[in-house]
Amino acid sequence: MVKKYSKEILYAETGDEAVAVYQNNPDIDLILMDFYMPNMNGYEATKLIRLINKEVIIFIQTALTNSDDIKESTESGVNDYFDKPYNKTLFNQLIKKHFNKKNKKDRYHMNLVNY
Repeated sequence: MVKKYSKEILYAETGDEAVAVYQNNPDIDLILMDFYMPNMNGYEATKLIRLINKEVIIFIQTALTNSDDIKESTESGVNDYFDKPYNKTLFNQLIKKHFNKKNKKDRYHMNLVNY
């Protein structure tokens, strides 16, 4: 689903690995962050990435969305969230919503990190 938007996809399995991948690749345009990851959750990883870059787009994904999760993700600096299993239509809407604000010419040629 994300390959059509990406020129490169990087992967991490843990929250601390996600932060390290971002630190080593600061030109990333979009981060797909999971709520629950080993070693560091998605909120903590997002907060650390936000210390480095306030502009990178971060979507958080989960199978268990409730109002507390939404509030905590917003407070941590997440731009948007979506539920698992993935909804292709919603994902495409989120891409258009956040990347139409950026450089329209390059909005579908992004570097992507999937956690």
